[in-house]
Formats: sequence, structure tokens, C-alpha cells
Amino acid sequence: MDLAYIPSPSTGVINLGPVPLRGYAFCIIIGVFVAVWYGNRRWIARGGTAGTVADIAVWAVPFGLVGGRLYHVITDYQLYFSEGRNWVDAFKIWEGGLGIWGAIALGAVGAWIGCRRRGIPLPAYADAIAPGIAFAQAIGRWGNWFNQELYGRPTDLPWALEISEGVNREGGLYHPTFLYESLWCVGVALLVIWADRRFTLGHGRAFALYVAAYCAGRGWIEYMRVDDAHHILGLRLNVWTAIIVFLLAVTYIVLSARKRPGREAVVEPAAAKAAAEKAAGGTEEVAETGAAKADLTKPDADKTGDKTGDKTGAEKPGDQPEADEAADTADAGAKAPQKS
Repeated sequence: MDLAYIPSPSTGVINLGPVPLRGYAFCIIIGVFVAVWYGNRRWIARGGTAGTVADIAVWAVPFGLVGGRLYHVITDYQLYFSEGRNWVDAFKIWEGGLGIWGAIALGAVGAWIGCRRRGIPLPAYADAIAPGIAFAQAIGRWGNWFNQELYGRPTDLPWALEISEGVNREGGLYHPTFLYESLWCVGVALLVIWADRRFTLGHGRAFALYVAAYCAGRGWIEYMRVDDAHHILGLRLNVWTAIIVFLLAVTYIVLSARKRPGREAVVEPAAAKAAAEKAAGGTEEVAETGAAKADLTKPDADKTGDKTGDKTGAEKPGDQPEADEAADTADAGAKAPQKS
């Protein structure tokens, strides 16, 4: 008898009147919101302006959703295009099936378009949003819990996941690989935040660290899964993808650190220019204020000078009668008769 396990929801849809609220879609939306919110905070701290992350996300998120769905449909094409399957189901994204590899790849294309329109370097933007993406993945994985998917081998551990009988699945207790990946993504986000503060990562290295750390965890978590997947040399396709992407991310970190050490001084030229103009305007205002004060004191100085001049001029004419009186006395003495 199993005393403890994680129950699965009886349904992945909650009907709010005529509007169905699907758990998978709800988790994706909340994850995107958290990524944009936290990315915006980091972008402002790097010297950018508020709202830039959201503006670029308008391009990145739709591209990411399309890329994630394309990767899933292409790598699991038998689920939609084999005999007895309905190809229309490939468009039912709410039923689950987003490949993170395709989401990041095509989402980066959308982010590049948005950054180019704003004159922003893509690596700096990627560094700012990297932890937020990891947090978004951690939240999004709970959408798999609503759909009862992404579980591993059977287990009797206390945290086993209960899966009910359904289409293409057998009821029982399995490893909750969705939970393992969710917790791993939280750890990846915290690792990137710490490393970014400790080593002042720049030029895309924080994002590359996120990619490498995620791939390291995805490799062993993917190995535990039991759902159908394509295998190459005995390993699942996603395991090979994780290995290759991990090596590429580590190579980028090493080469980037050698070629461009440190961090970008300016991440958003428009914001830096506005700050410089504001600072210059403040300096001019101080100079103008000083000049105005000098002009105000100048009339007083002129007035003082005038008063001093007037006073001096008044004293000089006043001395002249005394000199004339002394001269008249001398003349009178010269004309008087001399006694013998």
C-alpha cells in the first residue's frame, strides 16, 4: 500500500462559464509574465529603460511558441502524421507539446528582430532575461502535471507521481520528472543570478551559463523518461540535443571571455544618450544660475563705485577754497609797508 504520492488532477481544464481555462496554457502565461517582469528589473539595473524588455518580448514570445511547437511536431511527427492520426492535432498547443530547444532558438530570432529595431545588442538583452527564462520554465513544467505527461519510470518513492489510466498511458506511480525539471530550473536561475553578480558576466555569457546548466540537468532527467521518443545510438534524441547544446554553450563562454572580457558599459544607447543630455542640461542650468547671480551683484558694485566716486569728487572741490584763501593771505602780506 502506497502511503504517500503526488496526485494528478482529474482534469486539466477548469470551465469558467463558457470559457475553458486550461492548466497548461495558464502555466505558460504565468511563466512568460514572470520572465518579462524579472527581466525588466535586471535590464533597468544594467542601465536600460523600463518597458524595453516587454517591447522586445512582443517579438520573442510568439516566435518562441511557434518554434517550440515546430520542434515538438517535427521530432514526434508520428503522433500527428502516422496512420490513424489527425494532422489537425498538431495545432492543438493547449494539449501539450512544446520543445524548449525550438522555443529558445526561434525565440532568439524574434528577440534579435526586436533588439535590432531598438538598437540594442542581443547578447546584453539575453543576459538580462536569462534567469527569468529559467523561472518561466520552472512554472511552465507544471502544465505537464495538469496534462499528466512528462513522467519517468515506475517508482514507490514517497514523492511518486500518480498517473491515471488514459490514452497512450498506463495508470500507476512514476517518477515526477516534470517536478525534477521544475526544481532544476529554479536552481539554474539562482546559479545564473549568483554567477552574474560574482563574476560580472557580460556579452551573452550569463545566457550561455543558463543554457549549459539547463542542458546538464535535462540530460539526466530526459534519460529517466519512458514516453515514446526517437533514439540515436541508444540515447533519446533530446539527450543528444542536450549534450551538443551544452558543449556549444561552454565553448561560447570560454571564447567570449577571451575575446570580450568584462561587461558592456552601455546596453541601451538611447537611454545612455538621454541620461547624458539630462546631465548636460543640469550643468548648463547651474552655469546659467551662476551667471544670473553675478549679474545681480554687478549693479550693486557699480552703485558702490558711483557713490565712492561722488564722495571723492565732492571732497576735492571742497579743498580748493582753503588753498585760495591761503594764497590771498600771502599776497596781502607782500603789499603791506615794511617797518625798519
